[in-house]
Amino acid sequence: MEILAWAFLGGIVGAVLMDVTETYAAKVGISSGVNVALVGRWFLGLLRGQITHTNIRDSKPFPQEAKAGWAFHILVGGGGVALIYPLFFQATGLPLPSNHLLGGLLFGLATSLLPWLVLLPSFGWGFFGRRGPQGSNALLASTLSHIPYGLGVGAVITVGSYI
Repeated sequence: MEILAWAFLGGIVGAVLMDVTETYAAKVGISSGVNVALVGRWFLGLLRGQITHTNIRDSKPFPQEAKAGWAFHILVGGGGVALIYPLFFQATGLPLPSNHLLGGLLFGLATSLLPWLVLLPSFGWGFFGRRGPQGSNALLASTLSHIPYGLGVGAVITVGSYI
């Protein structure tokens, strides 16, 4: 049970590392086209029963959508998704990796599937964001940003195993 707490905290740390990476990647022209306000718009739309958008940029904005986007990104996208890492091993009966940094890295890369197959299509941008904003490269940007996410998950679980 303790590993779930460390994984959740690791997911929050990983989400922050992801945001830092996305900021620097955008400065060199690598962007998915996603921003926290759009994540909030999508999340608040989900709460009202709207699963998909034709193009989320054309959907009516919600008050406080950026705040909702941050909360969703950090708590659900970060901490909540990170719970999949230990739960996968518990559910399958496989032993936890002895190296959580490598396990976290691989987990982070696997979580790139979430924006490619869920978030971006729900935004109306198609699988892998192929119909995203002009100049965006969601495939590359998501991959780059999910590497530090996974490393954050793995690092915190590693530290937690020593405490």
